[in-house]
Amino acid sequence: MSDKKDHYAIGKKNPNLPFHPAVRAGDFIFVSGQVAKDADGNMIDGTIEEETRATILAIERILAEEGATLDDVVRACTYLQDTRDFGRYNKVFAEHFKNAVLARTTVEARAVISTKIEIDAIAYKPLPK
Repeated sequence: MSDKKDHYAIGKKNPNLPFHPAVRAGDFIFVSGQVAKDADGNMIDGTIEEETRATILAIERILAEEGATLDDVVRACTYLQDTRDFGRYNKVFAEHFKNAVLARTTVEARAVISTKIEIDAIAYKPLPK
């Protein structure tokens, strides 16, 4: 990683979308909004718990490309299709971010694709010297 620039894309870019799954800028990793997809990129249509878990695992896979984990996340923003799902989503979120010290926002919003949840995140993982 030390041979890379301080600002570069992470992950495989969808050729139909004008952004990358994540961008490293110095010691920060900015993860674009992720939805419930498996490791092969297939959408998962399930309960709010299943979609939350799959969404967080998608973030985890992206962070792993830079040697980061969920413990490195310092900021997360969650978009829920239905705020009545908050308690169930929050329980799964807490299970995955046990050791993270993070700021978080959760809002109700309808995504441009059919999903119950979308999460973007910022992680702090210093570049190797």
